[in-house]
Amino acid sequence: MDRVLVRLIAATSLLALSLLPALSEPKHGIAMQGEPALPADYSHFDYVNPDAPKGGSVTYCVVGSFDNLNPFILKSLRTTARGMIDTVYGNLVFEPLMQRNYNEPFSLYGLLADSADMDPERKSIEFHLNPKAKWSDGQPVTPEDVLFTYDVFTDKGRPPYSDRMSMIAKLEKTGDHSVKFTFNDKANREFPLIIALTPIIPKHAFDKDTFDKTTLKPLVGSGPYTVDKVQPGQRIVFKRNPSYWGKDVPSKRGFDNFDQITIEYFLNANAKTEAFKKGICALDDETDPVKRDRDIDFPAFRKGEVKQEFFDTGIPPVVTGFLFNTRLPKFSNPVVRRALGMLYDFEWANKNLFAGKFNRTMSFWQNSELSALGHQADDREKALLAPYPGRVPAEVMDGTWRPPVTDGSGQDRKVLRAAFELLKGAGYHVEDGRMLDPEGNPFGFEIMTSSQDEERLAALYQRTLEKIGIDVTIRSLDGDQIQSRKQRFDFEVLIGTSGFNNSLSPGSEQVGRWGSVAARQEGSFNLAGVADPAVDAAIKAMLNARAKEDYVAAVRVLDRLLISGNYIVPMQYNTQQWLAYWSYLEHPQKTPIFGYQLPTWWRKPN
Repeated sequence: MDRVLVRLIAATSLLALSLLPALSEPKHGIAMQGEPALPADYSHFDYVNPDAPKGGSVTYCVVGSFDNLNPFILKSLRTTARGMIDTVYGNLVFEPLMQRNYNEPFSLYGLLADSADMDPERKSIEFHLNPKAKWSDGQPVTPEDVLFTYDVFTDKGRPPYSDRMSMIAKLEKTGDHSVKFTFNDKANREFPLIIALTPIIPKHAFDKDTFDKTTLKPLVGSGPYTVDKVQPGQRIVFKRNPSYWGKDVPSKRGFDNFDQITIEYFLNANAKTEAFKKGICALDDETDPVKRDRDIDFPAFRKGEVKQEFFDTGIPPVVTGFLFNTRLPKFSNPVVRRALGMLYDFEWANKNLFAGKFNRTMSFWQNSELSALGHQADDREKALLAPYPGRVPAEVMDGTWRPPVTDGSGQDRKVLRAAFELLKGAGYHVEDGRMLDPEGNPFGFEIMTSSQDEERLAALYQRTLEKIGIDVTIRSLDGDQIQSRKQRFDFEVLIGTSGFNNSLSPGSEQVGRWGSVAARQEGSFNLAGVADPAVDAAIKAMLNARAKEDYVAAVRVLDRLLISGNYIVPMQYNTQQWLAYWSYLEHPQKTPIFGYQLPTWWRKPN
């Protein structure tokens, strides 16, 4: 009987253990969908040269100005200096807990934290800090720094950093080198990855009371560079830290190869181009094919001292176009916005301005499975849209919608007539050659521009709109003025983008671009002022999707809603990236799906 009892107890114990939730284990990487592509023993990302030579200097050039080095605050008279945290030039000064691999849709690998322990339900994540991680002044990175970061960002930071604690139920130090985040019901399945990508700042080097004040004092970070020299509004010089703690971390091998990085500021794009020709700037990233074909024909290029190259990308193009501030009554009616959207003559612009080298932008995730174009809405999508009847026209639901195509003459009356009929149906009419709104007031608006290229596109749009009596004015402002007015939503129409670089894994950034809460937050990226519960629901479904099919359906619903909302008049795109650069620069052979990565480039040894 005793043996039987022992066996029964053992069997019962094993059964009880088998019913317990599976315990998660710390991992070298995490992914939004599935598992990271690289194994735990990976040595470097596959789009870098791990043996790239270190040394030399490089100068990048931008248009604009700056008067602040703290990228985490809202109060800035102009803008924050590039490079402190930067998607183009790299996070030179401040780093996140984990590093993104730009050859995967959305996977992160160890950096300040060498591993992460995320529970299967994504209700919590524990980061294990790399014991070698140090700030540029030599002090260690600690859990207290992580706690301080979230404390000061919540009280004194700018969106989106200031909003993140609202989704955290508990933030605690769990060991000498570990910190755990427990999430509340507001969080979504992507949020642990957003936490992993949030830059961390040192507690000992910042004063919380003055954190929200602009500063030009070099700041302490954990990144590969320190601020060496600052000339406000003109130049910032970064010097590679010879004691950088992370140079041998696999996710950083092959990166940060220059001893010195200088970012020069110019008042306009033409001045920047001329500086490139003189050898001041290392590269030129002009997007206008006609302008670059003209400007590249200079002596250094003909001698082979300057190269030009096209880089293929695998991500949807960023949507650029005329963006309406829908907070204003004149743009509150989507029918009016739809009519205005019909009046951008892409065919004429492509033929006369871009030498036929562009394609028309029609979707926010064009050329990917996430796009609504060519895809009929399935049952999952219809279920998501069921509480919001009438939001999406039939042709957008079945994937056949396309913007009107003109004859390219600049005088296509059929498109003008169709747009006019829409406006007429909304109560507008023409009197003495002027378009009047339903109250009898003249209908018109101002387009804000920041460059000659933008002025040229605005003038094209202006000419078409004037043909049906819509009075359009163009106001040219410098980069600082544009930025200030964008932060305050003080504009009618601007030539803008739907966000920063687009992605095959859209996530929480969509809340900031299109969410109702962000529409009311000064300084947010929801410039259009989109405040639609259907859009909010689509974003929520996307962020909480577990299966890929559900995720794709939610993104397509978001795409259909944004197309139907006519918040922006999309213009044109080219999926290839073009760069001209001086031949002393070299880059890895492989281009990741997100395009070229300047932090992996190097200077040829003398």
